[in-house]
Amino acid sequence: MPTFDLPEQPFMQRYSRLNNLVGWLVFAIATVTYLLTLEPTASFWDCGEFIACSYKLLVPHPPGAPTFLLLGRLFSLLSFGDVTKVAVLVNALSALSSSFTVLFLFWSITMLAKKLVMHRPGMHDDRTLEPTSGQTLLILGSGVVGALALTFSDSFWFNAVEAEVYAMSSLCTAVVVWLMLKWENRADEADSDKWLILIAYVMGLSIGVHLLNLLAIPALGLIYYFRRTAQPNWVGSVITLVISSIIVGLILVGIIPGLPSIAGSIEVFFVNSIGLPFNSGVIFFLVLFIGLLWFGFRYSFRSGNRLLNTALLSLVFILIGYTSYLIIPIRSSFLPTINENTPNDVLSFVSYLKREQYGDRPLLYGPQFSAQPIDQKEGAPRYVRQGDKYVIAEHRLETIYDDADKMLLPRLYSPDPGHIQQYQKWVDVQPEAKPTMGQNLGFLFRYQMGHMYWRYFMWNFVGRDSDVQQAGVMWPTEAGKSGLPERIADSKARNNFFAIPLLLGVLGLFFHVRRDGRNALVVGLLFLFTGLAIVVYLNQPPIEPRERDYTFTGATYAFAIWIGLGVLGLADLLRAVLKADSLRGGVAVALGLLAPVLMVTQGWDDHDRSDRYNSVDSAKNLLNSLQPNAILFTNGDNDTFPLWYAQEVEGVRTDVRVAVLSYLNTDWYIDQMKRRSYKSQPLPISMENATYRQGTNDYLPFVENPSVASVNLTEFMQLVKQNSPLLQVQTQSGRPLLSFPTRKFYLPVDTTAVEKLGIIPAERRGQLVSRMEWDMGRGAIEKKNLVILDMLATNNWQRPIYFSSTVNSQDFMSLQPYFQLEGLAYRVLPLKDPNYDPRGIDEGYVVKDQMYDILMKRFAYRNLDRADIFYDENNLRFPANYRDKFYRLAQSYVDAGNLPKAKEVMDYCFKVMPDKSIPYDYYVPQFVVPLVKVGETQRANEIMDIMTNRAQQSLAYYSTSPEASLFDVEMQLSLLTLQSVYRAAEQIGDRTRATRALQLLQQYYPQG
Repeated sequence: MPTFDLPEQPFMQRYSRLNNLVGWLVFAIATVTYLLTLEPTASFWDCGEFIACSYKLLVPHPPGAPTFLLLGRLFSLLSFGDVTKVAVLVNALSALSSSFTVLFLFWSITMLAKKLVMHRPGMHDDRTLEPTSGQTLLILGSGVVGALALTFSDSFWFNAVEAEVYAMSSLCTAVVVWLMLKWENRADEADSDKWLILIAYVMGLSIGVHLLNLLAIPALGLIYYFRRTAQPNWVGSVITLVISSIIVGLILVGIIPGLPSIAGSIEVFFVNSIGLPFNSGVIFFLVLFIGLLWFGFRYSFRSGNRLLNTALLSLVFILIGYTSYLIIPIRSSFLPTINENTPNDVLSFVSYLKREQYGDRPLLYGPQFSAQPIDQKEGAPRYVRQGDKYVIAEHRLETIYDDADKMLLPRLYSPDPGHIQQYQKWVDVQPEAKPTMGQNLGFLFRYQMGHMYWRYFMWNFVGRDSDVQQAGVMWPTEAGKSGLPERIADSKARNNFFAIPLLLGVLGLFFHVRRDGRNALVVGLLFLFTGLAIVVYLNQPPIEPRERDYTFTGATYAFAIWIGLGVLGLADLLRAVLKADSLRGGVAVALGLLAPVLMVTQGWDDHDRSDRYNSVDSAKNLLNSLQPNAILFTNGDNDTFPLWYAQEVEGVRTDVRVAVLSYLNTDWYIDQMKRRSYKSQPLPISMENATYRQGTNDYLPFVENPSVASVNLTEFMQLVKQNSPLLQVQTQSGRPLLSFPTRKFYLPVDTTAVEKLGIIPAERRGQLVSRMEWDMGRGAIEKKNLVILDMLATNNWQRPIYFSSTVNSQDFMSLQPYFQLEGLAYRVLPLKDPNYDPRGIDEGYVVKDQMYDILMKRFAYRNLDRADIFYDENNLRFPANYRDKFYRLAQSYVDAGNLPKAKEVMDYCFKVMPDKSIPYDYYVPQFVVPLVKVGETQRANEIMDIMTNRAQQSLAYYSTSPEASLFDVEMQLSLLTLQSVYRAAEQIGDRTRATRALQLLQQYYPQG
C-alpha cells in the first residue's frame, strides 16, 4: 500500500493552540476561584438594587446600567423560578465577567510579550513569527503570571464576587485593549477597519455598564497613530492624545447626554411653539439625525474618504450599543415599583443621564470652601408634562461667586463644616481663610492621589493593613503583630504580599520601557487614565462613607500587564547565569508565580463570601419586625437596597411599603408612594402634586410668631395644602415661602377609635394620650418631614408607621416619646412612654412578649456564629444593632423581675453572635448589669476585661500613630466602650474595674 507523508505542523500553529489552551486554563482557574468565593445573596451597598432591577428590569439610580441589567435578567432566568437562586446567578455574571477579563488580559500580555521575546518591538504584524519552545514557555508564563496577579488582586477580586457594574466594566476595557492589539497585527489588511468598528460597538455597549471604559480611548488612539504613521514622533503623539481626549469628551458630553438634550429641546419647541403632540419633536430629531448620517456616508463613498467612512461607522456602532439605554424610558413608562427619577420621557431621561439629582463638583475652575455667594441666578428650566404642553416646574438655581474666590483646579471646595474639619487633617487651612494654591494642590496630592489612590494601589500589590476604613498599606517590614489592636492583628484582611507583585511589576515596567517604548507608553497611558485621571475628575470630598478602591480596577488591570512582563525582566536578569532558554524561562516563570501564589494564599479568607447571608437576613429581619401593611422609613443604601432585594426578588413582606427618606425630598418619589405596590396600598399622603412639586415647599423655615404657642398638625397641613398667606414669608428674591410659626406641634387623638383598632398592648393601655405633643426642635422642615407629618395627620392610625432604628435621630422630629421598639424598628403610636429620658440613648418602649417573639423566633442569624467566615466592617454593623435590641429586651425582663427570661435572652444572643465570630462591640458592656443580676458574674467580668483590654490596645495604637486623626471614629468608639465599662462596673460595685476604665478614660480622653 502506498504511504503518505503528512506535512509537519508549523510551530506557529502549535504556539497559537498553546496560547489559546493556556488562556482558557487561566480562565478556568479564575472562574473556579470566583464561583467558590461568590456571595450567595445580595451584598450590601448597590448590589441589592442591581439584583432586584435585573430580575424585573426596573429602573435603578442614575445613570442606570441597562447593559448590565439586560444580561443580569438573562442570568436570572436560569433560576427557573427558584427566587433564592436569583442573587447568586446575577453575582455569577460578575464572576464570569471578571474571569473573561482575566482571559483577555492573558492574551493581551502574550501579544505584547511576544514582541519582546522575539526582539520585534513596535507596531507591526508579528503573527508569522515562530517562537521556540523556550520562548513559548516565557511568553505564556508571563501571561499566566500577569493574568493570575489580576485574578487575585484585592480590588478586582472584591468586584468579582458581587452584583456590581465594575466587573463588567473591566471586561469591556480588557476586550477593547485586546481588540486593538488584534487590529494592530492586521492593520495592513484591506478589511482591518472592521476591528475598529467592533471596538466602537463594545464602547457603545460599555456606556450601558459604566463610563470607565471610555478612558481607554487615549491609549487606543496611540496604538492607531503608531501603527498608521511611518515615522511617528512626539509632536504627533501629543496631537493624538489631544484628539483622543476630545473624542472622550464628545462621547461623554456630546453623545450620552448631548443627543437626548438636543432631542429634548426640539421636542419642547414642537409641542409648545408649534402645537404638535408629544414625541413629535423626538421623531423629527431621529429623522433629521438619520438623514445627516446618510448624507455623511454618501459623501464618504463618493469622495473615497476611508477615514470618514470608518469614523461614521464607528459612530453608528457606538449608538447601536448605546441603544441599550432605551430600556430605561421604556420600562419607566410602565411605572414599575423601582423607578428612580421616573425618566419616562426625553426631558426627564436627559436629567437621569446627567445625574442631576446628585449635584456637581467643580473640576477645572470654581469656588473654594470659604467663597461667599454674591448672587443666585436661574439656570436651566426643568419641564414636566401638563395637559398638552410642557410647563416649567422649576429653574435650577445657580449660585454666583466672586471671581476672587475662585481658583484653578479647586480641590478644597466643600463649605460643609464637617468637610472643612476633614480638610484640616490633610492641609493646614483655617476655616475662614481662603486656601492658597499650595494648600489646594497639597490636598490633591496628599489625600486625593495619595490616600484615595496610591493607598488602594498598594493594597493590591504590597499588602493591606486591615479591613478598618482608612486602613493603610501593609509594608513588608510590618509583618509582626506586637502592639497592634486585636481588631487589626487578627483581621483576615491583614494581607502581606511583601511587595513582591509591586517589585515584579516595576521590573516589567522598566523592561518594557527599555525594550519597547511605544507599547510601554500605550500601557502607561491606560494606567494613567484609569487611575490618576479618574482622581482628578472625581474631585473627591475629604471623607467617604466607604472605601472607593473598586473605582480604580482599570489601573490594576494595566499594572498586571507589567507584572506579566516582569517575568521577561527576570529572565533577562538570569541570562548571565542560565544560558539555556527553556531552563531560564522555567526559572523566571516559577519565580514570577510567587506573586499570584502569595496573593491567593493571603487573600482567600477575606474574599471568600460563600457562606455570608448577613445582608439579606438583616433586611428580612427588619421587614419581619413590622406589623401587616406597615410603612417603614429608612435611610438609603445599606438600609434600603437589601430590603428592595428581599421584596422584589424573594417576595418577602410585600405588604410593607419602604419609604426612603432622602428620596421623599423629590416629587417623583412621592408620586410613586401614592401608587399601589404589590400588597401595599398607596401611602396616606393627602397633599396633591402641586403642593410638593420640585421647587415648591422644598423646605419650610421656622419663622416664630409669638402669638402662636402651638399648632394643630391637622390644621397646619390644611394651611400648607392651601398655600395659606398665614404661613407665607417673603424671601430676598421676593418669592413667598411657606414657614411654620412655632416648633411646638400637637395632634389630637380619637382615643375611642384607637382602642377599637386593637393596636394598644395590654400593658400600655394607661399610656394612651388624647393629644400627642412634641417640639420639632429644628430650624426648617424639609419636604420629607412634611410628607411624614402629612401621613401622621391623615393616617388616623390605620396603618402602622415605623422608623428604622438606624435612621438619623434628626429625622425622628422629636417623636421619640411615642416610639415603641419592635425588632429593628420604632413604631409611632399615640402612647407616651412614661420612662422616656431625652438625655438617654434608649429609645422606644419595649413590649416584652412581642419583642421576645421577634428576636427569638422570627429573626434569622445564619452563620453569625461561625468564626471561619470573614465579616468586614459593613457586615459587623447590623449584628451590633441586634445586640443592642437583645440588651433592651433582657433589661426589660430584669426590670420586670423575670430573671430566667432575661438569662434566656442573653444566652441566645451570645450563642448566635459569639465574640469569636462577631467581636464584641461597644453595645456589649450594657449586658454587664443584667448578667450580674441573673448570676452570670463570670461572663460579665470577662466582657469587661476583654472590652477594656481591647480599648486600651486600640487607644494606645491609634494615639501614637502618625495618622491618628484618620481614626478618630475608632478612638471615639474605644472611649465610649471604656465609658460603658466604667458605668457598668460602678453599677455592680466593681471598684477595681471601674477605676481601671476611668484611668484609661482620663489618660486618653483629651487626645480622643
